[in-house]
Amino acid sequence: MRYLERERELLDHYLPGLDAALAARPLAALERPGGEALTAFRAAGGPGLLVPAEHGGKGADLLSAVRVQRAVGSRSPSLAVATTMHHFSVASLVETAAVNDGPEWLLLSAIAQDRLLLASGFAEGRTGQGILSPSLTARVDGDKVWLSGSKKPCSLARSMDLLTASVVLPDPDGSPRMAVALVPADSPGVSVRPFWDSPVLAGAESEEVVLEDVEVPSDLVVRTDVTADGRLDRLQTAGFVWFETLMTASYLGAASALVERLLSAPKAGTAARAEAATVLHGAVLALDGLARTAGTPDENVLADALVCRYAAQRAIDQVADLCVEALGGMAFISSGDVAYLNSACRALAFHPPSRNRMAGALADHFTGHPLHIS
Repeated sequence: MRYLERERELLDHYLPGLDAALAARPLAALERPGGEALTAFRAAGGPGLLVPAEHGGKGADLLSAVRVQRAVGSRSPSLAVATTMHHFSVASLVETAAVNDGPEWLLLSAIAQDRLLLASGFAEGRTGQGILSPSLTARVDGDKVWLSGSKKPCSLARSMDLLTASVVLPDPDGSPRMAVALVPADSPGVSVRPFWDSPVLAGAESEEVVLEDVEVPSDLVVRTDVTADGRLDRLQTAGFVWFETLMTASYLGAASALVERLLSAPKAGTAARAEAATVLHGAVLALDGLARTAGTPDENVLADALVCRYAAQRAIDQVADLCVEALGGMAFISSGDVAYLNSACRALAFHPPSRNRMAGALADHFTGHPLHIS
């Protein structure tokens, strides 16, 4: 079997034509702002990848989604990173719909049929702040909710149809409770400002989304059971498992693009080619194993997902160093692809929760304490 053949065949099964469309374009063209990758993703039905088949979607399970994201990341890291945020939001909606009697199924059907893209307004990217901490403030008057604030960076900022955001709302007894709001991108008061100055992953459209007293329909506000001490409810736990596994798969895909180039360069030497492919494939197998056995996500599954993610970070750093050195100066000089992929694949370390922030929580978890996300 050729390298990445399994993943690309699965991508073609779920999203016909997407791999061919991406392969036909130079990497630089796919990674720039306003590139053609997101257009191709929509055209292939990508927004409905995780929507159950009975609601018009592709019905991919976690293992299939992990392999699809690796294939996408090998062609366009920006597309993989951006669409992971969409898939994370969709997976959370699917989990919510399974236990609620609200309008989530109607929304999921619309996502699949109308090919809507969801951006994520969670607190990702704010140094020193936990991912569960809301980046927006809410004003409540009866059943009406207005949101203000900004999210930066926010992937899919210019292509999104809906923004999903965490907010704190009062319970009937006045105690604070986390909720998830879905904000239509064309709502009055929603705007996008430039933020991402780096050329790396620029195609993910990670700009600043600003909300100025934006009214959110009550049926687009979903309350959760997240407690004040950071303990996770079922919805949040499932969402984090999907986020960590799919984001890890996306960056493993970017690193796989480097390994693929190395395997195609016999002059690089057999030992280097075998070592790079073996190290990265070990991380891939660990992530596949997690996805295959995840079942109903709980704290133990989430801890396993974090372990896979942090192990993948180390593998990616090792493999990127191997590939750049083995491919040599001429490969680095003659094309920007090697330098670009070398930078892009390492950005997994920037996504929350960071390895340092979770060190104490994981150590406590492995000694029998509840898992906290910070």
